[in-house]
Amino acid sequence: MSGTAAPPTYRVQGSDLALTRYAGTPSAAPLMAADSWGSLDIQVVPGGRGGLPLPGPVQDLGAISGRENLAQALTLRLLTAQGALEQLGHPQYGSRLVTLIGRSNDQPTRNLARLYVIEAVQQERRVKALTALSVTPAPGQPDTLQISLTVQPVNDADPLSLTLDVTL
Repeated sequence: MSGTAAPPTYRVQGSDLALTRYAGTPSAAPLMAADSWGSLDIQVVPGGRGGLPLPGPVQDLGAISGRENLAQALTLRLLTAQGALEQLGHPQYGSRLVTLIGRSNDQPTRNLARLYVIEAVQQERRVKALTALSVTPAPGQPDTLQISLTVQPVNDADPLSLTLDVTL
C-alpha cells in the first residue's frame, strides 16, 4: 500500500437515469444548472453498446452517477412539490418552492425560498452540509428567482455548487 491517498469515489452518490437536460449534455448552461419548472426531460445518448447490431443510429437512455447524480437529485427535489410523491410512499419528498408561484419577487418571498431550500436540502441523506445559499432576483427577469447553493456531499472533500432559476 502506497502513501498516496486513493482518489475519491462517488459510489455513495448513486446512479440514475439522466433526467435533467444539463446532466452531461452539451449546453450553454453550466452542467449543474437548471432553469424553471418545465426544464426536465430524459437524456438520450448514442446507444447500441452490446446486443445485436441494429441498422441506423441507435439511441438509448442516458445514465449519470456520482456528483452529477447528486446535482440532479437536488434539482429534482427542489422542483418537485412536497407531497407529490406521497402515493409512492414519499410524503416529505420535494420542496415548498412551488407555493411561491404567483408571488412578487420581493424580500419576503426570497426569504421563504431560502427556508424552503434549506428544508429540502436537509432531507437529502447524501448531503453532509449546506455551506452556502443565495436567493436573488435573476438578472433581467423580474419574475424569476435565481437560487445558488453549495453543499458538502457525504464522502467527498469537494463542495458541489448548483444554480437554478425559478419563475414565480
